[in-house]
Amino acid sequence: MHIWFRAVLAALFLASPAAAKNEIAGEYDYFVLSLSWSPNWCALEGDARNSPQCDADHGWIMHGLWPQFHRGYPSYCRTIERPPPRSMTADMADIMGTGGLAWHQWNKHGSCTGLSARAYYDLSRKAYARVTRPPVFRKLDKTVKLPASVIEDAFLQSNPAFDPDGVTVTCRDGHIQEVRICLSRDLNPVPCGQDVVRDCKMKNAIFTPLR
Repeated sequence: MHIWFRAVLAALFLASPAAAKNEIAGEYDYFVLSLSWSPNWCALEGDARNSPQCDADHGWIMHGLWPQFHRGYPSYCRTIERPPPRSMTADMADIMGTGGLAWHQWNKHGSCTGLSARAYYDLSRKAYARVTRPPVFRKLDKTVKLPASVIEDAFLQSNPAFDPDGVTVTCRDGHIQEVRICLSRDLNPVPCGQDVVRDCKMKNAIFTPLR
């Protein structure tokens, strides 16, 4: 294999953030708190699934609290902790939309924290409560198109302790998708790693109002 080809492959590998499966629970550097705008998710996916999340007046729901390495992230970790019962996951639907999402987040991400399911959900609620969701988005009465940077600016204004390097906005299929906020293991704001801090650059991203 030519040296230049090996170099290209190495560069591609290093440039791509990857999930590290079956890592050891409790080994990670920081958290990413992911907030999803529910009406946009419902427009793109949830309505077609007949998700009960789309029947409720959800705004910014918690997609998940994800353990993160400075590069890449652990997932589906080996853990001695028992999986959560259905009653526990159902109790998270008020901030996560559905118990099914709460189960998936524990299975993929919570298992990597080294915490019990109960402690992981309690920590998730604590992280969610620490973020002020800008109320302006709940006041929209029609679908608008706006720069993705407007979403980030609104969160930064509503949360003065946050730094621009610790908040990122993602898009999907022309819609605002998520706001991702980087937090330390004790839930203080921290800069995101290079594979997380990749803002959507759209100037006319779709933002759907509450129903």
